[in-house]
Amino acid sequence: MITKLLRQARSHALGWHRTLALAACALFCAAGAHAQAYPSKPVKLIIPYAVGGSTDQTGRLLARSLSERLGQPVVVENRAGAGGALGHEFVAKAPADGYTLLFSAAGPLTVTPHTYAKLNYEPIKGFEPITLVATQPLLLVLNPAMKAGSVADLVQEAKARPGKLTYGSFGNGSAAHLAGEYFKTLAGVDMVHVPYKGSGPALVDLVAGQIDLMFDVFSTAAPLVKGGKLKAIAITSNERSPQFPQVPTMQQAGIAGFEAGTWFGVLAPAGTPASVIERLSRDINASLQERELRDTLASQGATVRGGTPEQFNRFFLAEYDKWGKIVKSAGVTAE
Repeated sequence: MITKLLRQARSHALGWHRTLALAACALFCAAGAHAQAYPSKPVKLIIPYAVGGSTDQTGRLLARSLSERLGQPVVVENRAGAGGALGHEFVAKAPADGYTLLFSAAGPLTVTPHTYAKLNYEPIKGFEPITLVATQPLLLVLNPAMKAGSVADLVQEAKARPGKLTYGSFGNGSAAHLAGEYFKTLAGVDMVHVPYKGSGPALVDLVAGQIDLMFDVFSTAAPLVKGGKLKAIAITSNERSPQFPQVPTMQQAGIAGFEAGTWFGVLAPAGTPASVIERLSRDINASLQERELRDTLASQGATVRGGTPEQFNRFFLAEYDKWGKIVKSAGVTAE
Protein backbone atom coordinates (compact mmCIF):
# COMPACT_ATOMS: atom_id res chain seq x y z
CA MET A 1 0.00 0.00 0.00
CA ILE A 2 2.79 2.44 0.94
CA THR A 3 4.70 1.51 -2.21
CA LYS A 4 1.61 2.27 -4.33
CA LEU A 5 1.13 5.68 -2.67
CA LEU A 6 4.77 6.59 -3.26
CA ARG A 7 4.47 5.56 -6.90
CA GLN A 8 1.38 7.75 -7.32
CA ALA A 9 3.07 10.74 -5.63
CA ARG A 10 6.10 10.38 -7.88
CA SER A 11 3.83 10.26 -10.92
CA HIS A 12 2.00 13.43 -9.85
CA ALA A 13 5.29 15.24 -9.23
CA LEU A 14 6.59 14.30 -12.67
CA GLY A 15 3.35 15.52 -14.17
CA TRP A 16 3.68 18.89 -12.46
CA HIS A 17 7.28 19.23 -13.60
CA ARG A 18 6.24 18.51 -17.18
CA THR A 19 3.41 21.04 -16.93
CA LEU A 20 5.69 23.74 -15.52
CA ALA A 21 8.34 23.02 -18.13
CA LEU A 22 5.79 23.24 -20.94
CA ALA A 23 4.38 26.47 -19.52
CA ALA A 24 7.85 28.01 -19.23
CA CYS A 25 8.64 26.96 -22.77
CA ALA A 26 5.40 28.46 -24.03
CA LEU A 27 6.10 31.76 -22.26
CA PHE A 28 9.66 31.84 -23.57
CA CYS A 29 8.54 31.11 -27.12
CA ALA A 30 5.75 33.68 -26.91
CA ALA A 31 8.19 36.31 -25.65
CA GLY A 32 10.58 35.50 -28.47
CA ALA A 33 7.83 35.67 -31.03
CA HIS A 34 6.64 38.99 -29.60
CA ALA A 35 10.14 40.45 -29.74
CA GLN A 36 10.43 39.48 -33.40
CA ALA A 37 6.88 40.46 -34.33
CA TYR A 38 7.41 44.19 -34.88
CA PRO A 39 5.97 45.31 -37.14
CA SER A 40 3.04 42.96 -37.48
CA LYS A 41 0.60 45.55 -38.86
CA PRO A 42 0.68 48.87 -40.75
CA VAL A 43 2.58 51.80 -39.24
CA LYS A 44 1.16 55.35 -39.28
CA LEU A 45 3.51 58.25 -40.03
CA ILE A 46 1.92 61.48 -38.83
CA ILE A 47 2.90 64.62 -40.73
CA PRO A 48 1.69 67.68 -38.77
CA TYR A 49 1.35 69.88 -41.86
CA ALA A 50 -0.87 70.09 -44.93
CA VAL A 51 -0.33 68.03 -48.07
CA GLY A 52 2.13 69.42 -50.61
CA GLY A 53 4.74 71.22 -48.52
CA SER A 54 8.40 70.25 -48.30
CA THR A 55 7.85 68.40 -45.02
CA ASP A 56 5.00 66.41 -46.55
CA GLN A 57 6.93 65.59 -49.72
CA THR A 58 9.98 64.36 -47.82
CA GLY A 59 7.89 62.40 -45.33
CA ARG A 60 6.03 60.58 -48.09
CA LEU A 61 9.23 59.58 -49.84
CA LEU A 62 10.61 58.23 -46.59
CA ALA A 63 7.36 56.37 -45.85
CA ARG A 64 7.48 54.59 -49.19
CA SER A 65 11.05 53.42 -48.68
CA LEU A 66 10.43 52.46 -45.07
CA SER A 67 7.43 50.33 -46.07
CA GLU A 68 9.69 48.11 -48.15
CA ARG A 69 12.21 47.70 -45.36
CA LEU A 70 9.68 47.03 -42.60
CA GLY A 71 7.59 44.66 -44.70
CA GLN A 72 4.44 46.54 -43.66
CA PRO A 73 2.66 49.56 -45.15
CA VAL A 74 3.76 52.91 -43.66
CA VAL A 75 0.64 55.01 -44.05
CA VAL A 76 1.04 58.80 -44.13
CA GLU A 77 -1.59 60.74 -42.23
CA ASN A 78 -1.61 64.55 -42.37
CA ARG A 79 -2.83 66.19 -39.16
CA ALA A 80 -2.31 69.88 -39.84
CA GLY A 81 -3.28 72.75 -37.58
CA ALA A 82 -1.99 75.14 -34.93
CA GLY A 83 1.42 75.38 -36.58
CA GLY A 84 2.00 71.65 -36.23
CA ALA A 85 0.87 71.42 -32.61
CA LEU A 86 -2.18 69.24 -33.35
CA GLY A 87 -0.12 66.50 -35.00
CA HIS A 88 2.43 66.53 -32.20
CA GLU A 89 -0.28 66.27 -29.57
CA PHE A 90 -1.82 63.30 -31.41
CA VAL A 91 1.45 61.36 -31.51
CA ALA A 92 2.40 62.23 -27.93
CA LYS A 93 -0.88 60.68 -26.73
CA ALA A 94 -0.72 57.61 -29.02
CA PRO A 95 0.19 54.11 -27.70
CA ALA A 96 3.96 53.74 -27.32
CA ASP A 97 4.17 50.61 -29.46
CA GLY A 98 5.94 51.83 -32.60
CA TYR A 99 2.81 51.90 -34.77
CA THR A 100 2.33 55.69 -34.61
CA LEU A 101 5.33 57.79 -35.59
CA LEU A 102 5.89 61.52 -36.09
CA PHE A 103 7.66 63.17 -39.03
CA SER A 104 8.41 66.59 -37.60
CA ALA A 105 10.06 69.80 -38.65
CA ALA A 106 11.96 71.87 -36.11
CA GLY A 107 9.43 74.55 -35.16
CA PRO A 108 6.87 72.69 -33.01
CA LEU A 109 9.64 71.04 -30.98
CA THR A 110 12.25 73.77 -30.58
CA VAL A 111 10.44 77.10 -31.05
CA THR A 112 6.73 76.74 -30.32
CA PRO A 113 7.30 75.48 -26.75
CA HIS A 114 9.02 78.79 -25.95
CA THR A 115 6.40 81.04 -27.54
CA TYR A 116 3.22 79.46 -26.13
CA ALA A 117 2.31 79.66 -22.46
CA LYS A 118 0.76 76.19 -22.62
CA LEU A 119 0.89 73.25 -25.01
CA ASN A 120 -0.97 69.93 -25.00
CA TYR A 121 2.27 68.01 -25.53
CA GLU A 122 5.65 67.96 -23.85
CA PRO A 123 8.39 68.49 -26.49
CA ILE A 124 11.20 66.80 -24.56
CA LYS A 125 9.47 64.25 -22.33
CA GLY A 126 6.69 63.41 -24.78
CA PHE A 127 8.77 61.83 -27.55
CA GLU A 128 11.57 59.37 -28.27
CA PRO A 129 13.93 60.72 -31.00
CA ILE A 130 14.64 58.08 -33.66
CA THR A 131 16.60 59.64 -36.53
CA LEU A 132 17.49 63.12 -37.75
CA VAL A 133 16.60 62.96 -41.45
CA ALA A 134 17.91 66.24 -42.87
CA THR A 135 18.67 69.88 -42.21
CA GLN A 136 17.59 72.73 -44.49
CA PRO A 137 19.08 76.24 -44.43
CA LEU A 138 17.49 79.60 -45.10
CA LEU A 139 18.51 82.15 -47.71
CA LEU A 140 18.85 85.82 -46.84
CA VAL A 141 17.12 87.44 -49.81
CA LEU A 142 16.57 91.09 -50.72
CA ASN A 143 14.38 92.99 -53.10
CA PRO A 144 16.56 93.64 -56.18
CA ALA A 145 15.98 97.39 -55.86
CA MET A 146 17.95 97.50 -52.63
CA LYS A 147 21.46 98.86 -53.10
CA ALA A 148 23.01 96.40 -50.63
CA GLY A 149 24.94 93.71 -52.43
CA SER A 150 26.37 91.97 -49.37
CA VAL A 151 25.67 91.38 -45.69
CA ALA A 152 28.20 94.08 -44.80
CA ASP A 153 26.31 96.55 -47.01
CA LEU A 154 23.02 95.54 -45.39
CA VAL A 155 24.41 96.02 -41.88
CA GLN A 156 25.79 99.42 -42.83
CA GLU A 157 22.44 100.54 -44.26
CA ALA A 158 20.50 99.19 -41.27
CA LYS A 159 22.75 101.09 -38.86
CA ALA A 160 22.40 104.26 -40.91
CA ARG A 161 18.59 103.94 -40.87
CA PRO A 162 17.67 102.32 -37.53
CA GLY A 163 14.11 100.99 -37.42
CA LYS A 164 13.48 101.73 -41.10
CA LEU A 165 14.32 98.46 -42.89
CA THR A 166 11.58 95.80 -42.84
CA TYR A 167 11.99 92.04 -42.91
CA GLY A 168 9.21 89.57 -43.57
CA SER A 169 8.55 86.10 -42.23
CA PHE A 170 6.02 83.31 -42.68
CA GLY A 171 4.60 83.83 -39.20
CA ASN A 172 5.33 85.10 -35.73
CA GLY A 173 7.77 82.71 -34.06
CA SER A 174 8.64 80.99 -37.35
CA ALA A 175 12.17 80.04 -38.38
CA ALA A 176 12.26 83.10 -40.67
CA HIS A 177 11.20 85.41 -37.83
CA LEU A 178 13.74 84.05 -35.36
CA ALA A 179 16.53 84.12 -37.95
CA GLY A 180 15.78 87.83 -38.37
CA GLU A 181 15.89 88.38 -34.62
CA TYR A 182 19.11 86.40 -34.41
CA PHE A 183 20.62 88.58 -37.14
CA LYS A 184 19.54 91.78 -35.37
CA THR A 185 21.21 90.62 -32.15
CA LEU A 186 24.49 89.47 -33.68
CA ALA A 187 24.81 92.38 -36.12
CA GLY A 188 23.62 95.01 -33.64
CA VAL A 189 20.94 96.45 -35.93
CA ASP A 190 17.31 97.52 -35.54
CA MET A 191 14.79 96.35 -38.18
CA VAL A 192 11.01 95.99 -38.19
CA HIS A 193 9.45 92.51 -38.37
CA VAL A 194 6.44 92.06 -40.68
CA PRO A 195 4.76 88.65 -40.17
CA TYR A 196 2.69 86.97 -42.89
CA LYS A 197 0.43 83.92 -42.96
CA GLY A 198 2.83 81.81 -44.95
CA SER A 199 5.93 82.11 -47.08
CA GLY A 200 3.99 82.79 -50.30
CA PRO A 201 2.37 86.10 -49.30
CA ALA A 202 5.64 87.32 -47.77
CA LEU A 203 7.58 86.57 -50.96
CA VAL A 204 4.94 88.33 -53.08
CA ASP A 205 5.39 91.52 -51.04
CA LEU A 206 9.18 91.15 -51.06
CA VAL A 207 9.27 90.88 -54.85
CA ALA A 208 6.90 93.87 -55.08
CA GLY A 209 9.10 95.95 -52.77
CA GLN A 210 6.57 96.22 -49.93
CA ILE A 211 9.24 94.82 -47.57
CA ASP A 212 13.01 94.95 -47.91
CA LEU A 213 14.36 91.53 -47.00
CA MET A 214 13.60 88.09 -45.63
CA PHE A 215 15.18 84.90 -44.37
CA ASP A 216 13.25 82.26 -46.31
CA VAL A 217 13.36 78.49 -46.64
CA PHE A 218 15.74 77.51 -49.42
CA SER A 219 13.18 75.49 -51.39
CA THR A 220 10.80 78.44 -51.88
CA ALA A 221 13.32 81.27 -52.19
CA ALA A 222 15.72 79.55 -54.60
CA PRO A 223 13.46 79.63 -57.71
CA LEU A 224 12.90 83.38 -57.29
CA VAL A 225 16.63 83.98 -56.95
CA LYS A 226 17.33 81.91 -60.06
CA GLY A 227 14.62 83.84 -61.89
CA GLY A 228 16.19 87.18 -60.98
CA LYS A 229 13.21 88.35 -58.92
CA LEU A 230 15.22 88.35 -55.66
CA LYS A 231 18.89 88.53 -54.82
CA ALA A 232 20.50 86.24 -52.27
CA ILE A 233 23.36 87.64 -50.21
CA ALA A 234 23.91 84.82 -47.71
CA ILE A 235 22.90 81.32 -46.69
CA THR A 236 22.40 80.33 -43.05
CA SER A 237 24.12 76.92 -43.13
CA ASN A 238 27.76 76.29 -42.25
CA GLU A 239 28.53 75.35 -45.86
CA ARG A 240 27.80 77.02 -49.17
CA SER A 241 25.12 75.54 -51.39
CA PRO A 242 26.10 73.71 -54.59
CA GLN A 243 23.16 75.48 -56.24
CA PHE A 244 24.51 78.94 -55.27
CA PRO A 245 28.25 78.51 -54.83
CA GLN A 246 28.77 82.27 -55.13
CA VAL A 247 26.56 82.99 -52.08
CA PRO A 248 28.57 83.03 -48.83
CA THR A 249 27.47 81.65 -45.50
CA MET A 250 26.44 84.16 -42.86
CA GLN A 251 29.67 83.47 -41.00
CA GLN A 252 31.76 83.98 -44.13
CA ALA A 253 29.86 87.24 -44.63
CA GLY A 254 31.02 88.49 -41.25
CA ILE A 255 28.26 87.44 -38.83
CA ALA A 256 30.25 85.17 -36.51
CA GLY A 257 28.37 82.23 -34.98
CA PHE A 258 25.28 82.62 -37.18
CA GLU A 259 23.76 79.26 -38.15
CA ALA A 260 20.03 78.70 -38.53
CA GLY A 261 17.42 76.81 -40.50
CA THR A 262 14.98 74.01 -40.09
CA TRP A 263 15.26 70.23 -39.90
CA PHE A 264 13.24 67.07 -40.37
CA GLY A 265 13.25 64.08 -38.05
CA VAL A 266 11.30 60.98 -37.03
CA LEU A 267 10.13 60.52 -33.45
CA ALA A 268 7.91 58.11 -31.50
CA PRO A 269 5.78 58.50 -28.38
CA ALA A 270 7.74 58.42 -25.11
CA GLY A 271 8.07 54.91 -23.73
CA THR A 272 8.35 53.14 -27.10
CA PRO A 273 10.53 50.02 -26.59
CA ALA A 274 14.24 50.51 -27.28
CA SER A 275 14.26 47.51 -29.62
CA VAL A 276 11.61 49.17 -31.79
CA ILE A 277 13.47 52.50 -31.80
CA GLU A 278 16.69 50.75 -32.84
CA ARG A 279 14.94 48.82 -35.64
CA LEU A 280 13.32 51.96 -37.01
CA SER A 281 16.54 53.97 -36.81
CA ARG A 282 18.45 51.27 -38.67
CA ASP A 283 15.87 51.12 -41.47
CA ILE A 284 15.52 54.92 -41.75
CA ASN A 285 19.29 55.29 -42.05
CA ALA A 286 19.27 52.70 -44.82
CA SER A 287 16.46 54.57 -46.60
CA LEU A 288 18.48 57.79 -46.46
CA GLN A 289 21.08 56.17 -48.71
CA GLU A 290 18.58 55.80 -51.56
CA ARG A 291 19.25 58.06 -54.54
CA GLU A 292 15.68 59.35 -55.07
CA LEU A 293 15.34 60.53 -51.50
CA ARG A 294 18.80 62.10 -51.46
CA ASP A 295 18.22 63.84 -54.80
CA THR A 296 14.86 65.21 -53.64
CA LEU A 297 16.37 66.60 -50.46
CA ALA A 298 19.30 68.07 -52.38
CA SER A 299 16.90 69.84 -54.76
CA GLN A 300 15.37 71.52 -51.68
CA GLY A 301 18.79 72.66 -50.52
CA ALA A 302 18.69 70.14 -47.68
CA THR A 303 21.54 68.01 -46.37
CA VAL A 304 20.90 64.36 -45.49
CA ARG A 305 21.92 63.64 -41.89
CA GLY A 306 20.93 60.26 -40.38
CA GLY A 307 22.66 58.88 -37.28
CA THR A 308 21.67 57.23 -34.02
CA PRO A 309 18.77 58.10 -31.71
CA GLU A 310 21.32 59.36 -29.16
CA GLN A 311 22.88 61.71 -31.71
CA PHE A 312 19.46 63.03 -32.71
CA ASN A 313 18.56 63.60 -29.06
CA ARG A 314 21.72 65.64 -28.42
CA PHE A 315 21.08 67.70 -31.56
CA PHE A 316 17.45 68.28 -30.57
CA LEU A 317 18.29 69.42 -27.02
CA ALA A 318 20.96 71.82 -28.31
CA GLU A 319 18.46 73.33 -30.77
CA TYR A 320 15.81 73.57 -28.05
CA ASP A 321 18.16 75.52 -25.78
CA LYS A 322 19.53 77.73 -28.57
CA TRP A 323 16.16 78.91 -29.85
CA GLY A 324 14.74 79.20 -26.35
CA LYS A 325 17.39 81.82 -25.56
CA ILE A 326 16.69 83.69 -28.80
CA VAL A 327 12.93 83.69 -28.17
CA LYS A 328 13.45 85.01 -24.64
CA SER A 329 15.94 87.66 -25.75
CA ALA A 330 13.63 88.90 -28.52
CA GLY A 331 10.50 88.71 -26.39
CA VAL A 332 8.67 86.62 -29.01
CA THR A 333 5.23 85.34 -28.01
CA ALA A 334 2.51 83.51 -29.93
CA GLU A 335 -0.17 85.70 -31.45
